[in-house]
Amino acid sequence: MATATVVDERVARTSSLTKVLKRPESGALVAAIVIFAFFATTTDTFATASGASTWLRGASTIGIMAVAVALLMIGGEFDLSAGAITGFTGLVVGVLTTEYGLNIWAAILVSLVLALAIGALNGILVMKTGLPSFIVTLGTFFVLQGVDLAGTKALIGQVAIQGMAEVPFYDQPKAIFGSSVDILGGAVYASVFWWIAVTAIATWVLLRTRAGNWIFAVGGAQVSARQVGVPVLKAKVGLFMTTAGAGWLVGMLLLFTTSTVQSNTGVGQEFIYIICAVVGGCLLTGGYGSAIGAAFGALIYGMVNQGIVYSGWDNNWLRAFLGAMLLGAVLLNEWVRKRAETTR
Repeated sequence: MATATVVDERVARTSSLTKVLKRPESGALVAAIVIFAFFATTTDTFATASGASTWLRGASTIGIMAVAVALLMIGGEFDLSAGAITGFTGLVVGVLTTEYGLNIWAAILVSLVLALAIGALNGILVMKTGLPSFIVTLGTFFVLQGVDLAGTKALIGQVAIQGMAEVPFYDQPKAIFGSSVDILGGAVYASVFWWIAVTAIATWVLLRTRAGNWIFAVGGAQVSARQVGVPVLKAKVGLFMTTAGAGWLVGMLLLFTTSTVQSNTGVGQEFIYIICAVVGGCLLTGGYGSAIGAAFGALIYGMVNQGIVYSGWDNNWLRAFLGAMLLGAVLLNEWVRKRAETTR
């Protein structure tokens, strides 16, 4: 009597198509190529060095935050205060240096410590209270928005920082955060290099370290992760601090690129970060995603944002595109996940 042979799925051969489909960033990469090709062939400026410089600069700051938010989403949480932190950290540096004469490097350090403290507070509140991170960080968002507006106005009598270029030693941090290099006739800003570095580090952490395993574990099955010894509190607080740290970095990049900061800087960007992460393959339920995919999602946003301008379209179409992109990404991610599970 013949007996059926059951092949262990761990050693079963997998087709190349399945391997590609299983990568979270696959859909975002294809979309980025299509969007680039579309605007490159329909406009005269988009694919030039100067045109690419513009949309890469816009994508880079969004991309840094999208990568950090992607890590947090893979860990099963959200942070709606991420955008407000970028403005908050820039304002801290601006107020301390222009109004109180603090050394610029000391002010930068103070802003970093405050950002990490806010991230740690968000993580501790989420873990200790059991409240959804959506609610906790929404509260933090409003607190920071109020501090940015009312606090700055109370301290300096206005809601924007001016005169940063006259601060002693301003050129030193500007060389790190706000400089640019000329490549093929287009200016490539420091933020682009920071974006690449952050994406590379985040990818290495996710795929090559114990901390990366923890992130996937706490996002996919928090209870089971705790039962097998994963430090859930440490992992999630660390993720919130990472998001806040990325907010500080973007705050510095914006401050030293433009030499000014507004009280509303970063406000309203929170959902764009999440959209970029979802487009890049992150599931809203956690436990699955990619840092590279989030970077591609930000690249898509940057290209579309500037491509619409180069094409002469109404800028309001960007919002419609973002909504369609989010819905399409959610549906595509679900289809790809199911296809990858069943295709051999």
